[in-house]
Amino acid sequence: MEREKEFFARLAQKGVSRRSFMKYCTALTATMGLSSSFVPKVAEVFAAPKQRPPVIWLHFGECTGCSESLLRSMYPHIDDLVLEILSIEYHETIMAAAGHQAEEALQAAVKKHEGKFICVVEGAVATAFDGAYGKIGGRTFLQIAKDVCPKAAAVIAIGACACYGGVQAAAPNPGGYKGVGEALGIKTVNIAGCPPNPVNFVGTVVNYLLLGKLPDLDELGRPLFAYGKTIHDQCPRRAHFENEEFVTEFGSEEAKMGYCLYKVGCRGPETFNNCPIAKFNDGTSWPVEAGHPCIGCSEPGFWDKFSPFYQEM
Repeated sequence: MEREKEFFARLAQKGVSRRSFMKYCTALTATMGLSSSFVPKVAEVFAAPKQRPPVIWLHFGECTGCSESLLRSMYPHIDDLVLEILSIEYHETIMAAAGHQAEEALQAAVKKHEGKFICVVEGAVATAFDGAYGKIGGRTFLQIAKDVCPKAAAVIAIGACACYGGVQAAAPNPGGYKGVGEALGIKTVNIAGCPPNPVNFVGTVVNYLLLGKLPDLDELGRPLFAYGKTIHDQCPRRAHFENEEFVTEFGSEEAKMGYCLYKVGCRGPETFNNCPIAKFNDGTSWPVEAGHPCIGCSEPGFWDKFSPFYQEM
């Protein structure tokens, strides 16, 4: 009870009411595909977690956009996520250590928590020329991944780059960049997107803390609760598609009226994600709502498969 009181006191200091927090827990529970009876238990995971699993977060070929997305997560705020819910043992973007000190921290964390930590990987792994296209501290991405990932209890690939290779793997891909699972020949939980919605990562972590297991996955390793339906199936503009009411030019009257964006390149019918439901920035909006077609960023090889963008497939 004391931990819960302290948690809600911190939320109040940030201008977040208990009511708003519980609304978030209700939405997250629904997003995860759980019944409403789990809402109090989901809230308890944040307010008074029974365990703080160690997390080692690796950065390879990426832009840090996935970390930036997570830094803007809501309930838990990033400080609660780092300090109260997870035990972040290594994360280059938010840790104080640098250089040799950071490398020593990584090795110490792997040794201390071997077989028990969650390894989150952000970024693609270069495989050509023995991984020479990407190095940290004198070791290639490939060497680091082969050293750390097999020692983890689970590996979560966050973002299109870690899942499938991302823009680094786009043709001609001289570095031989691949997603973590393909590069190492291991199974990963793939939180796909460029960047993915932090709700999908938080939901995966909550599933682990609440139920003691990772969520059910689709054939591409993505959590079904987030990637079980296409953008098209959940899109609020679906009725315009059925009525053959399309935007054919940006800035047109049809665009102002919110018509379907399929004719200007929307890849929603081919893309599995929960963007229309979860949205971004605390549920404020998402690309299609803002008038931009979906580019399919949660699908494998979308840079090559779906380009040129803004043209009907």
